[in-house]
Amino acid sequence: MEYLIFGPVLLMSIVIHEVAHAWQARREGDFTADRLGRITLNPLPHLDPFGSVILPLILIFTQSGVFFGWAKPVPVDPGNYRELKAGDIRVSMAGIVSNLALALIFTLVGTGLALLGPGGVDPILLDVCLLAITVNLMLAFFNLIPIPPLDGSHVVHRLLPDPLAQAYRRMGRFGFLVIIALVFVPPFRGVLFAVLSPVFVLRDAAAFWFMRLWS
Repeated sequence: MEYLIFGPVLLMSIVIHEVAHAWQARREGDFTADRLGRITLNPLPHLDPFGSVILPLILIFTQSGVFFGWAKPVPVDPGNYRELKAGDIRVSMAGIVSNLALALIFTLVGTGLALLGPGGVDPILLDVCLLAITVNLMLAFFNLIPIPPLDGSHVVHRLLPDPLAQAYRRMGRFGFLVIIALVFVPPFRGVLFAVLSPVFVLRDAAAFWFMRLWS
């Protein structure tokens, strides 16, 4: 049942993540994503064949214990931002903030469902809430990793002095390979799980909260 729930929850979460980037870019003065129809909850314009479909299926069937994926990056032109550095940071963080907000919303919804008691709610709905909390925390903390092209790398790039920023940006050509190594190569997966450890702490805290409300 968890596998059946995972796909729609992940899809919803990554679509909202990308819409948040596009929406914030428009607020900063860049209408590139808006003109391309990326400020929409319709998942089709956002789907990336590998990040939205193939990788999540691999993670499910290999029982990796890590749930995440990505959509097509939102096209933006930072040159249109009213404030280049601050605007780029805000646009980059918008997706992460959206996932943290979703995790909070599902925590509140799950708490409300738990308050109804065992006879008042289908347990599957609580499973949906717990999985949505996990997925969105995973997406938020994974995207904070400062490896290009993840969102955290944009923040680091804008905070570094120019010579270091340019060198750091050139590292982006290897970023995808590093991400794949973190996900699939055993020695590196330990690093990934260490980085994502706050996810499990926060998730378990939410789960404990639900169980306490049931008792």
